[in-house]
Amino acid sequence: MEVRVTSETAKKLDDLATSSGRAPKDIVEDALVGYLQEVTAVRKTLDSRYDDLKGGRVKPIDGEEAFRRLREKSDRRRSGG
Repeated sequence: MEVRVTSETAKKLDDLATSSGRAPKDIVEDALVGYLQEVTAVRKTLDSRYDDLKGGRVKPIDGEEAFRRLREKSDRRRSGG
């Protein structure tokens, strides 16, 4: 497989390879493996949440209500309480 990146990204990769003593292909492989693991974990979480909603195990809240709760939580943190 061939991966194309911008010249800026290629320079960053080359700099990292030089400073770490690792081959650029190894750095890219590690980064891609980590990214795919993260995406897979997020996908599983989202699927689980969706199943919980569809199965009635949790109830959705209105978007405005969610923002209100977040604002209150943020206000409490700022006020030290």
